[in-house]
Amino acid sequence: MAVTLPQERQAAATTTTRKPYPNYKVIVLDDDFNTFQHVAESLMAYIPNMTSDRAWELTNQVHFEGLAIVWVGPQEQAELYHLQLKRAGLTMAPVEPA
Repeated sequence: MAVTLPQERQAAATTTTRKPYPNYKVIVLDDDFNTFQHVAESLMAYIPNMTSDRAWELTNQVHFEGLAIVWVGPQEQAELYHLQLKRAGLTMAPVEPA
């Protein structure tokens, strides 16, 4: 015996809602021991497509505002960039949803 669903439930059962993966932020914090040069060079080394001008803008933002969001994107990449910057000695905030 075949089971049939009411038409409303049948339509709901076959509808797929696609949601994009959430983005995550990589945040560098100000500290008293990293030089401007080291922060800018680290950003250029580990953040894809980071230009010198943008790295220096972010470095100044870290210094004058206490932090800067240096990259936003998928979680796995955010965790990689976070780890690389942390290993370079930068002071990092935890990776968090954007």
